[in-house]
Amino acid sequence: MNLIAMSGAVTIALASTIVFLLVVKSWQAFAHSMASSRFPKSIMREAAQRFRDDLERLSREQAVYLTSALVFTVIFSVSYLLPPKGMFDQLPQWQLIVTLVLCVIAAGYTVFRLFQIIIARRRLSFVLDANMATGHALQKLTANQNRVFHDVPCQAGIVDNVVVGLHGIYAISVIARKPGKDNRARLQGDVLTFAPGKLSMSVSRSGEKSAQLAREFRKLVGHEVRVRSVITVPGWEIDSQVSDDYLIVNERNLAMLSGWKEQKDYLMNEDVEAIQQLLTERCTRFGKK
Repeated sequence: MNLIAMSGAVTIALASTIVFLLVVKSWQAFAHSMASSRFPKSIMREAAQRFRDDLERLSREQAVYLTSALVFTVIFSVSYLLPPKGMFDQLPQWQLIVTLVLCVIAAGYTVFRLFQIIIARRRLSFVLDANMATGHALQKLTANQNRVFHDVPCQAGIVDNVVVGLHGIYAISVIARKPGKDNRARLQGDVLTFAPGKLSMSVSRSGEKSAQLAREFRKLVGHEVRVRSVITVPGWEIDSQVSDDYLIVNERNLAMLSGWKEQKDYLMNEDVEAIQQLLTERCTRFGKK
């Protein structure tokens, strides 16, 4: 194998691929900065919107790496089969070897990133499905002037779904885990246990977000507002729950949250309208995040 021809082809292909990547990344950044809508105040975020966006971003990144590999392969093949005469003949051997080593490192990194993206896409696909199933189930809650908002930002983070109506406010957090043969879930206090005895986690973070929303709504309407914290575990069967602060449901019995209320949870019409207007402004698809 001719080391000079090989290194020369690698140098040309690597330089061309880097230029290609710079052009593509610059164009993507420009296109993202120019993204807008003719109806920015009317398009709301859909269920699992941020996960859809993440999945699209991963797909674009995967496409860039695969296309870059194709560009490198094509240019390398042409440069190796039809080498430019005399261009690399005077280079010392160590420079040629360094070029080959850099190529191997770049190839290894590309394969590593593609492997990471594939794993992330698989995980994200399940999270997306779980959140979409929850969002679609919430569409059934149309009574009592209920409105459903998705990916609601607050100072404590992002709440997956928020239901606002005359009978109260519910902050629904989706916990997406693939169920196994034992698909029972149990809630005791603020500890959620999957397949009892195998995996446990705290849901206190969801409670913190609900409390933060309640504080923000209180500033808006001028009196105490209660936000109920609901935990959704799509695909799991609810074994038992012992908690006054949380309600645990799956995507099939999500409608039962409407029965979890007290008289003090009820809101006046003007309160509902004010809170819904605030969340509408926060949850526009092309608004400020």
